[in-house]
Amino acid sequence: MAAKKTGVLLANLGSPTAPTPKAVRRFLKAFLWDPRVVNLPRPLWWVILHFFVLPFRPRKSALAYRKIWDEKGSPLIFLTLQLAERVADKLNAKGVSTEHVMRYGEPSIAKQLKAFKKAGIDNLIILPLYPQYSSTTTASIYDDVIKELNQWRHLPNIQFISDYHQHSHYIDAVAESIEQHWLEHGKNELLLMSFHGLPEQLTQWGDPYFHQCHKTAVLIAEKLGIDQKQWMIVFQSRFGKAQWLKPYCVDTLQDLPGQGIKTIDIVCPGFAVDCLETLEEIAMENKAIFIASGGVEYRYISALNDSETHVDAIVNLIEQKL
Repeated sequence: MAAKKTGVLLANLGSPTAPTPKAVRRFLKAFLWDPRVVNLPRPLWWVILHFFVLPFRPRKSALAYRKIWDEKGSPLIFLTLQLAERVADKLNAKGVSTEHVMRYGEPSIAKQLKAFKKAGIDNLIILPLYPQYSSTTTASIYDDVIKELNQWRHLPNIQFISDYHQHSHYIDAVAESIEQHWLEHGKNELLLMSFHGLPEQLTQWGDPYFHQCHKTAVLIAEKLGIDQKQWMIVFQSRFGKAQWLKPYCVDTLQDLPGQGIKTIDIVCPGFAVDCLETLEEIAMENKAIFIASGGVEYRYISALNDSETHVDAIVNLIEQKL
């Protein structure tokens, strides 16, 4: 019997094709219409989306994207590509094909699955590049994979890695990146670990994201050998009027200088690669908020991106499924 041919999809969120209102509107329309992302009744949300969000938000978001746009394009896109290429270099020797895909935009999940099918791939490993599981992100990728595979007559073997929030190689990689930053720049008074926020209601409905974020943060702190007074967990990117996961990043940054904490380091362990939420929101906008509130020094520690330790962590995750 011939050996099975394995294909790996490294899946990320996606990005607008350009830092323009038109391109951002197209991206937001696809992203925000996903029922996994916004859980409101469809008729109500359609009205809100088309009359209160899409007419205004794309222009504001486009300005934010322009601040971080690179000659290679969107950081999330090219950094995910670079990571996938380095992972592919290590897995090629094992006869494994590795590609990157985006949940919203290109390269699409459906298109790459069709390419794998044409290439005779019959063993499929899907790894969403979200260390912590959320129904708004990880489950949405699963939905898109199944949407395509439901049209196939002959299904491949499928392995879906739903999270790696406490995977030792991932924890080691994040801790090492923080230690390297401290070695090069010195260590500030407090380390903030900032994760993307979600509505609190999702936790009540059984989404494990909040608990997995806390587990990740505790494991990183233990690896660094720092006590509870030397680090905090916060949640960023709040949207709308509903209660979201707390403590809020912005509120914390405004309060810390008044509590005597005037120098901080901040890292975002929930982001595999740098993107709008890390490069513009955390590294620029939130830094300005902290300094304006009386802070003295604020240093953002980059995402793992295509670092050697990150590549090794991803490869280890995949190899466990081979």
